Amino acid sequence: MIGFIGGGNMAEALIKGMTSQGMKDIFVSEPREERRKELERTYGVRTSGSNQEVAGAADIIILAVKPQNMEVVLTEISGDVTAQKTVVSIAAGVTISYLAARLRTEKIIRVMPNTPALVQEGMSVMSLCECFSGEELNMVRGILMSIGRVMTLPEKMMNAVTAVSGSGPAFFALFVEAMIAAGEKLGLNADQARELAVQTMIGTARLLETGMPPERLRQMVTSPGGTTEAGLKVFEERNLRGIVDDVLSAACRRAEELGRRE
Repeated sequence: MIGFIGGGNMAEALIKGMTSQGMKDIFVSEPREERRKELERTYGVRTSGSNQEVAGAADIIILAVKPQNMEVVLTEISGDVTAQKTVVSIAAGVTISYLAARLRTEKIIRVMPNTPALVQEGMSVMSLCECFSGEELNMVRGILMSIGRVMTLPEKMMNAVTAVSGSGPAFFALFVEAMIAAGEKLGLNADQARELAVQTMIGTARLLETGMPPERLRQMVTSPGGTTEAGLKVFEERNLRGIVDDVLSAACRRAEELGRRE
């Protein structure tokens, strides 16, 4: 049985992906009764208001709670998490060593998913110890693959992962917001500007997904003395690359600060 501690948006994304792949035996703890009923009705999962009940019943426990609530939750379920159980945490900044110090199992996987998991286009990165059997690891990988792509990296890379793919959707969304607003200033209405900006982002991502280097795509679009070159010159003058570097560095530093909780 797969148990979720917390029934929020990311838990729902995983449940949606899992059930669409035919995975069953899902048990969710969630304090809000209305939310429990919604999850039961939409996905046919079993729910409970008790974290301990779910932790005791599940073989794989997915911690889908906010980092600031983790200490309370771990204290509550620690007696129910035996050495045979696998724990998967999707909470930002919560390290494997932090979890291991509070639980009786060594089988802990730290995962950084991202928001596109809501439409099964997520990017999840796993960090784990060497104590896993192929079967257990394949099960967790299968869960994550139901919401998109999966990568395994050493835990020391997790702060960088958080900056690039964890926070990345917000950065891309801000850029699209700016494109839409600028398009409206140029005379487009809101719907027109949104469709143009969003579809252009989707199409560009699809091209890059083929393996085309970003530099090559940029060169293909840019003609000497043309409109794209005029726009790119403004980015260069405003030091776009330096801004992006500063943004990701700030996000990475914050992830490091959130991880200093042992």
